[in-house]
Amino acid sequence: MAFRDGPFENIKVPLVWTAAVTVVIAAVGCVLLLISDARAQSSPYQPVRAGVETVAGPVGGVFAAPVRWFGHASDYVGGYFFAVSENRRLKRELAELQPWRDQAIALKNVNARYEAMLGIRPEPPVEMRTARSITDTRGPFSKARLLDVGAARGVKVGNPVINEHGLVGRVVGTSPSISRMLLLTDVASRTPVLIDRTDARALLTGDGSGNPRLEFVRGVGSVQAGDRILSSGDGGGFPRGVPIGVAARGIDGSWRVKLFSDRGAIDYVRVMLFEDFGQLIDADDLNAPPLAGLDTLAQATPAQTAAITDAASRRAAAAPPAAAPGGTE
Repeated sequence: MAFRDGPFENIKVPLVWTAAVTVVIAAVGCVLLLISDARAQSSPYQPVRAGVETVAGPVGGVFAAPVRWFGHASDYVGGYFFAVSENRRLKRELAELQPWRDQAIALKNVNARYEAMLGIRPEPPVEMRTARSITDTRGPFSKARLLDVGAARGVKVGNPVINEHGLVGRVVGTSPSISRMLLLTDVASRTPVLIDRTDARALLTGDGSGNPRLEFVRGVGSVQAGDRILSSGDGGGFPRGVPIGVAARGIDGSWRVKLFSDRGAIDYVRVMLFEDFGQLIDADDLNAPPLAGLDTLAQATPAQTAAITDAASRRAAAAPPAAAPGGTE
């Protein structure tokens, strides 16, 4: 007997109600799955879910294996063709840079000959200390870091700090084993710089942002976007020519510097144990009295002594006689 010939042949189930019941059941199931996911340890559905995941994991891995193989194959083929094009590009750049290399070598030799002829004393090599840096949150500065090297290893206040890309800051405090570094972006940072293209001087001023300002720029039109900014060495605090960044226009229209040091992390830095020749001389030698050098003059010869005595006697003879005291008019 067919189902329509039985006692349920006159029962009609509306499709709308059927769909509504299905949606409600699905929603309740989703809610239960969410609850069981949030409370995985106490949910009664956790064993079921664990069994499904146990079965579905290997099956999904089997189906995903061809996709992974295809991805590896496409990466290998793409890397091969990319390596060929990259090799050709590097060869072209190498051919273009070879004349510049020869010119740089020739200029280096000429510069060395000029320095020898003029008697210019080159800058001595600067010793460095590698250090690990961490953020300083308890100091008086908003942009500062602590270094794990101090005065025991020769670090002094004012030493420049660099990373592999450029200048990071300077040392503003030391202890036997720890030192504090002030970043270029701090509001208390002031660094004398120069524009590499025009050799114009300026002052790099930190304002708390990621790009410090260029202030007191000498010359009209001496700065353009993209100019390299280097340390000028003025004042003896930094060596000349340390790379700092490139010039760029800020939103407010002022000149700012995109720091080279931002290209990498500064968790490891190097402290330059730099001392300018002005710091190496004793201040007492420069502050000597003006006549202190007279003691080092050579003794006068007999002829010089006779000439000085003769000149003194002539001046005395040419002087008018002094009036006698108590005389009459």
